[in-house]
Amino acid sequence: MPATVKPTSAASPAILAREAARQALLAATLAELYPLPTSLIFEIGCGHGHLLAAYAAANPDTLCLGVDLVKQRIERAQRKQSRLALKNLAFLNADANQALDALPTNVRLAGIFVLFPDPWPKTRHQARRLLQTTMLDALAARAKPGAWLALRTDDAPFFAWASKQIENHPSWHIATAHPWPFEHSTYFQEIKGPHQSLVAIRG
Repeated sequence: MPATVKPTSAASPAILAREAARQALLAATLAELYPLPTSLIFEIGCGHGHLLAAYAAANPDTLCLGVDLVKQRIERAQRKQSRLALKNLAFLNADANQALDALPTNVRLAGIFVLFPDPWPKTRHQARRLLQTTMLDALAARAKPGAWLALRTDDAPFFAWASKQIENHPSWHIATAHPWPFEHSTYFQEIKGPHQSLVAIRG
């Protein structure tokens, strides 16, 4: 669950200092965005922000935060947010675990979107997949009871793996009758083709 970089023999003091500074800046940014107790919708791997911008526009009283590791994607998402003047929406270039670790303690997650994550199909790469037990732990720690986790993917083996991860986690259960939280066609969804979806609920 820890999202900060820990000292290892491979990490130089300079690298550790840069990571600590980056994490401190992220915490300061999030503290400025969310100074008061609140709940928000969180998207991991938000890409160009199509879905979350549409969600924020349809739910103007709900705060939304999207994170992505690719800086160029976030820049496009931020331009979209600015153009639409969505004051309830923010996008940050950040790792999801680091963002969760940096969130103010007065912020709780009401919903989480994970759309078309990299399935990392090769066995030797599967430790990089999202929704590992540690990620589900971190999300559960920040989610309020009843919060939803919405997963959508076009990769059947990843969907089966992720479903099992969630089923075996003590804090989440798959709610087969729960409707998909928000439907909005995105570029990635259109090019991916057939997909599978699930909604899990925080117990």
